[in-house]
Amino acid sequence: MRIKELAEARVRYGYRRLHVLLQREGWHVNHKRTYRLYSEEGLSIRTRNPRRRRACRYRSGRSEADALNDVWAMDFMSDKLFDGRPFRILTIVDCHTREALATVARTNFRAYQVVEELDRIARSRGKPRSIRVDNGPEFAGRLLDQWAYLNKVELDFSRPGKPTDNAFIEAFNSRLRQECLNTSWFLSMADARHRINDWRIDYNEERPHSALGNLTPSAFAAQLKPARKVA
Repeated sequence: MRIKELAEARVRYGYRRLHVLLQREGWHVNHKRTYRLYSEEGLSIRTRNPRRRRACRYRSGRSEADALNDVWAMDFMSDKLFDGRPFRILTIVDCHTREALATVARTNFRAYQVVEELDRIARSRGKPRSIRVDNGPEFAGRLLDQWAYLNKVELDFSRPGKPTDNAFIEAFNSRLRQECLNTSWFLSMADARHRINDWRIDYNEERPHSALGNLTPSAFAAQLKPARKVA
C-alpha cells in the first residue's frame, strides 16, 4: 500500500527510487521484494505512449486541498524587460485559499533560491503538507528533495505534458500574464519586481475570486484556521 501511495505522488519514479524512499521511512525490505511488488501492482511506466491505443496510462490519484497550507502549487514564468533582457518569475499559490504566496522575479533561478523562498514563506505561515510542481531542474533536483524530506513535505510531480495536473498554478499564471505582464513595460529588474509584487498584493487583498464566493483570497484565508502550525 505504501509503495502505491509513493508511486502516485511521484509518477516518474521507478522502483529503485521508490525503494530509497521506503528505506528513508524505516521499511526494512530489500530491492528484490520492492521490484516484485512494484511489478505485481502494475506500477511500471513506459517512456513512450503508444499511438492510437490506451495500453499505457499514467498512475492517477492525488490529495485534495481541503485546508489552508494543505497543498501549495509552484511554477516558473518567463518575461522580458523593455530592452529584450529575459527574466523569470517564481510563482507559488495556496491551492485552497488561492493566495499568491510569492511572485519572485530574477534574471535566473537556482535550486537553493527556490528553497530560500520556501523557507521565507514557511516562517510566516507554516509549512505545507504537499507542493505540486512540474519536472523542471529547479524542482526535480536533490536540494529541493532534501528540503522536502527534512520538513516532511510531499513533492507532487505533474506528469510530463500534462499542465492540467497543476491547474491552480496554471490558472494563476494566466491571470498574472493577462493582468500584469502583458500590460506592463518593465524598465529594469527593480521596476519588474515592484510592479509584479504590487499586482500580487492587489490580487490577494482586492481582487474578488469567483471560486471563493467573490471573496478575496486574503479575506477567505482569514476565516480559516491554519492546517499546520509554524515550526
